[in-house]
Amino acid sequence: MKARFILFLLVLNATLVSAQQLTAIPDGGNRKASVSEQIGLTKIAIHYSRPGLKGREGKVWGTPVAHYGLVDLGFGTSKAAPWRAGANENTVISFSTDVKVEGKDLPAGTYGLHMLLGEAETTVIFSKNSTSWGSFFYEPSEDALRVTVKNQPLDKSVEWLKYEFIDQTDNSATVALSWEKRQIPFKVEADVVKIQLASFKNELRNSQGFTWQSYVQAATYCLQNKTNLDQALVWADQAVGLPFIGQKNFQTLSTKALVLTALNQQANADAVMKEAVPMGNLNELHQYGRTLLQQNRTKDAYEVFKVNYDKNPNQFTTNVGMGRGLSALGDFKKALPYLKAALPQAPNELNKNGVTAMIRKLEEGKDANQ
Repeated sequence: MKARFILFLLVLNATLVSAQQLTAIPDGGNRKASVSEQIGLTKIAIHYSRPGLKGREGKVWGTPVAHYGLVDLGFGTSKAAPWRAGANENTVISFSTDVKVEGKDLPAGTYGLHMLLGEAETTVIFSKNSTSWGSFFYEPSEDALRVTVKNQPLDKSVEWLKYEFIDQTDNSATVALSWEKRQIPFKVEADVVKIQLASFKNELRNSQGFTWQSYVQAATYCLQNKTNLDQALVWADQAVGLPFIGQKNFQTLSTKALVLTALNQQANADAVMKEAVPMGNLNELHQYGRTLLQQNRTKDAYEVFKVNYDKNPNQFTTNVGMGRGLSALGDFKKALPYLKAALPQAPNELNKNGVTAMIRKLEEGKDANQ
């Protein structure tokens, strides 16, 4: 009987050892957390555990809690370990694209985040090993990048260690670790335009590339950012004429014309717009006429407004367009009846007030567009 009981205990113990552990609160009262941010299409994500001060203010930095330099933690294979930049397992940071950290290149990927702390500055370490526990198994040979930054003092004490994104711009953000009265920041930058264009090129080879609208979107992005205009022209041409996908319509042709203008090919742009104008709807033609006015091409603007009026006579938008076009040509007398006709057609108070102001200018002998 005794032998059977011992055998039972051995089997039970083996079963318990092999069983998966139940989910429990992290050891030491630490809190698991994650934070993420996007710079353009680049996603940055940090997963970490948050230790608390718990009355240890003034007893964190440069102590066993957050030790300076490299130390032997008494466990694992590392005899010279940096701080784990958090608590419990690895603090992990990931980048969905290539980035620059403090001006240095770091490829897309997932990294273990460690910190070589000092009183005035900290060396931030990105390790290719992101799966080991804490810094107990840290190996310098696995470093992907090291950058050194200045520690920053905080006015108020932070009870629970946290990571956050500060000082965001269109192409950068600063990752800041804050705890007690210290902040450790490092700047991350992404080549937003390059990454966006690469994404466009990849997506246009997939299902997104089977609509002309996608090519217009890609070309328009280049225009708005004044970049890669030769590529923009390729995309604009594909929006117009790519077999089975491209279409000749006002939007595709006007996009091509805008790219040609940006490439200083105004004569070609005008030829394309001459083809586009008959295809334009009421709003497209009105906006094109307004654009021409802004370019001081008053005669061309009037001709567009006239085409729009002939296609859509005696409507609020086309009456306003004719008033603008004739006023720009200096023919205030002919412009006035169109604007007076538009006044009762105004769809809302804002438009009504705008037309009223234009009428007043004409009656004073001034250009309604000014």
